[in-house]
Parts: sequence; C-alpha cells; structure tokens
Amino acid sequence: MTITLEAPPHDDEIVATLTERAVQARRLVVDMAASPRGCHLGGSLSVLDILIAALHRAAADDGTEVVLSKGHAAAGLYAALHVSGILPENPAPLYGLAGHPYTGHPGPKVPGVRFPTGSLGHGVPYAAGWALSQKLRGRPGALGIAVAGDGELQEGLVWETCQVAAAQELGNFVLVVDRNGGQNDGMVADISPLPGLAARFTAFGFDTTEIDGHDLAALTDLLTEDRSTARKPLAVIADTVKGKGVRAVEGKPGSHYVTIDEARAAKWKRGIR
Repeated sequence: MTITLEAPPHDDEIVATLTERAVQARRLVVDMAASPRGCHLGGSLSVLDILIAALHRAAADDGTEVVLSKGHAAAGLYAALHVSGILPENPAPLYGLAGHPYTGHPGPKVPGVRFPTGSLGHGVPYAAGWALSQKLRGRPGALGIAVAGDGELQEGLVWETCQVAAAQELGNFVLVVDRNGGQNDGMVADISPLPGLAARFTAFGFDTTEIDGHDLAALTDLLTEDRSTARKPLAVIADTVKGKGVRAVEGKPGSHYVTIDEARAAKWKRGIR
C-alpha cells in the first residue's frame, strides 16, 4: 500500500521551533567539518531534518527509539541531539578528541544513543528489534525508527529485516530512507541504482510513502501519527539533498567527507538559513 499525504494539520509553532533547531544543527555540523579530522558533511546535512523530526517524536517519552543506521552521519546526529536538548554539551568543539565520546560513528556513551552504528545495515534490525520488544511488552505505540541512507540499501541485512518486520506485523517499525542520491564512491544511480524503490517496499509488505525530506511540517506530521493499531511497518522514502544548507556543496558527491578551515566554516555558516 502506498500512502499519499494530503497536507495534514500541524502546529506552526512547533514547526518553527524545529526549523530553528535545524539551522543551528547545520552550523554545528559545519563546525565539526572544520575540526582537524573533518566529518561526513554531505550525509550529515541531508539527514538533519529527518533526525530532528524523529527526535521530536521520541520526546513524547512513550518508549520510541530513534536509530541512525547510517552511522557515518554521526556529526548530524550529535548536532540534532544537542539542539533537541538531549545532549547537554556542545559536541562540536569536542568532536573526534580523545577522551570524548563524539567519534566518527555513534556509540551508547553519547546521551540519546542506545545502539552503536557504523557498519551499514545494522541499525535497521536494531530498530526493528526495538519495535518488536515494545509490541511484546504491550506498548505498540512505541516506535522503532531507523534512519538509513539510500546507498545503505545495498546491504542485504536491510531487506532481511524488512521481511521479518512484515512477517511479525510490526506496525510500530518505521524505516526512513535519507535518499540523497550519493554514497562514498559517487552517485547511487551510477553504482547500484534503486528503481521502483517504493514498489519494492510495498512488495515486502510495508505501507510506503515518499516525502520531501527537508519539509519539517510533513515529516513531523508523519512521524507523530499514532501507529498503535497498524499491522504493516512503514517505509518513508525521504528525498533529500546531499550537503543541504551549504550551497557550495549541495548535491555534490565530493561533500561526502570534508575537512575545511575555520574561515571557510564561518562563511558557510553565515549562508545557512
């Protein structure tokens, strides 16, 4: 089943707050790119709006868990956790420094991170397992939200998990695909294309929808829906722009991993709105 969204009502004040968080978070990611180690800039910027909307859903404190399966976008996760009030300290000045938990892939020493991710594909079954555990505990309203990249869908473990999630009728499992079109070695379409992606998820037994991955109003409305009576897991294909917010690198494969100086970081941050 493919879902067509019809501009559901949303709270303008909440969306405005989340939009400001996204701006702040993008600036933090640029700061991390200006560290001596640099960071996975493009994917961190593309996934930020998804993460901020998902963390807002988890703030309902009903047991929902958000898992960043594309763990190399850790800079984006740290920034989103900080602006969402889950991570008290600013991770940017500490990113990659010995003695601090803000490494290139997230681990459970970071507040708000339950599962370590980095080996692609593994965060999807973590989230599905969480959804199953909540269902078995009689808490089907608690979601397991996995945020994956489109390049990550080349991992077979993702599809094995999808098969199990459908068989177990995990209506509280949500897989959000950050479809920015890029991966480590270039464009997904040039390496291992994913035609008919929505139809694939539907064939696996998912409810499926496609959405603008930078539309915080639509993302928030979708992720705050009550799925306690749903019997099919949900696949959200979120169309995004690699490097979103920094015009100099938007849509460019070269933004995948970036190390910049402080002067360039300052210039890029001024352009983020």
